Amino acid sequence: MVGIKACGAYIPLYSLSRELIAKAWDFPPVPGSRALANIDEDSITMAVEAGWDCLHKIEPKTVDGVYFATTTSPYAEKQGAALIAAALDMRKDVQTIDFTDSLRAGTTAMIAAYNAIKSGTANNILVVASDCRIGEPESMFEFQMGDGAAAILLSKDDVGATIEGFHTVSEEFTGPWRRAKDTYIREFEVKHDGIYGFANQVGAVLMGLAQKYKLDPKSVSKLIMYAPDPRAPAEIAKRMGVDAKNVQDTMFFSIGNTGTALAPMMLVAALEQAQPNQKMVVVGVGDGADALLLNTTDKVAQIKGKRGITGHIFSMKPLKNYNEYIRNKQLLERERFSRRTSTVIYYRDKAKILNLHGMKCKACGTIQYPIQRVCIECGAKDNWEEIRLPKTGKVFTFTLDHLVGGEYLVTPVPRIIVNLDGGGRIFLEMTDCEPNEVKIDMPVELTFRWLHESAYFRHYYWKCRPVRGGIST
Repeated sequence: MVGIKACGAYIPLYSLSRELIAKAWDFPPVPGSRALANIDEDSITMAVEAGWDCLHKIEPKTVDGVYFATTTSPYAEKQGAALIAAALDMRKDVQTIDFTDSLRAGTTAMIAAYNAIKSGTANNILVVASDCRIGEPESMFEFQMGDGAAAILLSKDDVGATIEGFHTVSEEFTGPWRRAKDTYIREFEVKHDGIYGFANQVGAVLMGLAQKYKLDPKSVSKLIMYAPDPRAPAEIAKRMGVDAKNVQDTMFFSIGNTGTALAPMMLVAALEQAQPNQKMVVVGVGDGADALLLNTTDKVAQIKGKRGITGHIFSMKPLKNYNEYIRNKQLLERERFSRRTSTVIYYRDKAKILNLHGMKCKACGTIQYPIQRVCIECGAKDNWEEIRLPKTGKVFTFTLDHLVGGEYLVTPVPRIIVNLDGGGRIFLEMTDCEPNEVKIDMPVELTFRWLHESAYFRHYYWKCRPVRGGIST
């Protein structure tokens, strides 16, 4: 049976209290907080993080496909899945596909992966859903939106939850939308969208799924559903005859609405707490709806990610003020310093830059980065093998840079030389940190981030950060 072999997630380190947003605009307070991507994060970097979280016990080169679901790709014409596959160090013949332009792209990608594996054209497909949407300042979207990603590895071997089937409906409907030239999401009338764009579509797809597979609503242990607000799932469940206590939390009060990633993230959260032989229904909504029927197996406890949803939420930190949110989202129009990097060199050295490959000397075993013809230890020439570098290490030495491209107000930036676990040394910038807390021998982990845009092309590389808590054992 085709099902879920592993799952993982990523939630940015920082959270923004909705109380701070309310104070900024003199609005009534709104409870909870929302996850906020750092200034060097986007839907690509979050997808890579979720992918590593999912594959922490699995060799990436065993994956046959990467399906990337998002509505906020940095590019309108350039594939994100290929970049994610490179950062995850997958095979060259891996199939890469982007699913976009719909909030149900995550569930649609899961259905496509299920069909591909069931047909025999692939054995393992990684579905990654990630969104980094911007709510217009002084709007309800600003309160609602959150940033995050989920990764789900579908396979036909050693699965923790089988996919019994799916049902889908399509409906041309102008609910929340955003044109290519728009920065912010637009919407007509909230109640109209809630009834015709959400409730009716969810009802139709759930009824279709129940009829198709003779599903008794009372047998559903967990109903996992994308929803525009935290109350909507319970109302739908009551209508469909599903017990209210079996409705999965939308995480609205801790993370916010993560768009395309929301339903897959809720699924990851549900699987982290699941028991064997439970029926789950996952629903994605947007211009129609998708519904997948899952059944957990006795291996469900083995498929959770390194940190997953629970670990990431546990290790989040609150922002101190609303101004940090404005800076991270780059909502202030002003001249910004921009580095220049050769796109040709970026392509030529992508194995070192994206895959993060180093070299191991065959003569003395020394690991070094970047790759050179001569070993720095024994001097052996052209006698090395290319290897994947580890993603953890300790601070060997560092400096605090106070003159970073004119961004004086958000400096200093720690520049770190990291001794990698298992050998090798690398020079990196540190992110997600308090500069005054950096110390020699401080444990760090590598994280994939974007550095700068050159001629409107976004260049990605690795940084390091203090090790986040919440690691699953």
